[in-house]
Amino acid sequence: MTLLNTLKHYKVPDGALIKVTTVKNRAPLTAQASVKDDQNFTTKYCHLIDPDIDTSQRKNPERKKLKLKEINLTKLLSTKVAVHSFVENLFRTIWGTANNKVSPAIKFFFDFLDSEVERKKITDPDVPHIWKTNSLPLRFWVNILKNPQFVFDIDKTPLLDGCLSVIAQTFMDSFSLLDQQLGKYAPTNKLLYVKDIPQYKQEVKTFYKLVKDLPQITEQEFREFLNETAKKHENEFNESAAVRDLYKYVKRYFREIQDYLEQNNTPSGLLVQLEEVRNQFENMRNLSWE
Repeated sequence: MTLLNTLKHYKVPDGALIKVTTVKNRAPLTAQASVKDDQNFTTKYCHLIDPDIDTSQRKNPERKKLKLKEINLTKLLSTKVAVHSFVENLFRTIWGTANNKVSPAIKFFFDFLDSEVERKKITDPDVPHIWKTNSLPLRFWVNILKNPQFVFDIDKTPLLDGCLSVIAQTFMDSFSLLDQQLGKYAPTNKLLYVKDIPQYKQEVKTFYKLVKDLPQITEQEFREFLNETAKKHENEFNESAAVRDLYKYVKRYFREIQDYLEQNNTPSGLLVQLEEVRNQFENMRNLSWE
């Protein structure tokens, strides 16, 4: 059973006084008549539906919905102003190039995608933009924007999730190559940043061009970068925990993994090593591996 439009839905607190008045001629729900109690009240009041808006609802059924939406949009815009500088700083940090430099990992990977475009003789200029967008901003950054609890020790409430969804949607729209055609019935989260997105799109294109124009990174330089990064975090990675989790996966799907390797003509030596790994872990079951 699902309860709809209960007192709880309308935020009526415990102990509230509710006056119920009997009306002889019951009006239809779509146009409820106003009720007036001359003894105790001097103002007009109604039940849940504003009759002044509902009077013309049959002629224009979207009028009430639109008016409420405009009210919500006004409140959201005032909230947006309060957080706008933080959102812009976040976006421009992600697609920025401090001192005309970017992470070697981004440069190396984007150059690889550009080389694949040339190797496959793709002439559509939108293709590299789409590849880069799907690989880094949409695959990595949007996931972080939507789920900050992956990085920070915080509790993401449903309210916070809704707010982050608006920011994440704006971020994704900034990388889109399609022009948005928004009308008065467009989603509110789209209307919030409709004036900002064209500027963001231009900044994204500039970012991709700057990365492409930077000097290429050799494979040796990239390996050195990875080694230096690994040394910075060498004490932060729990190798025992990682091996334990890998073992649990191998143990659970051992038969499927073995069948796949055999079907793809894997060298017999690798199959033997896989069997040895399983046997070694099985011999360590008396330790705290599980």
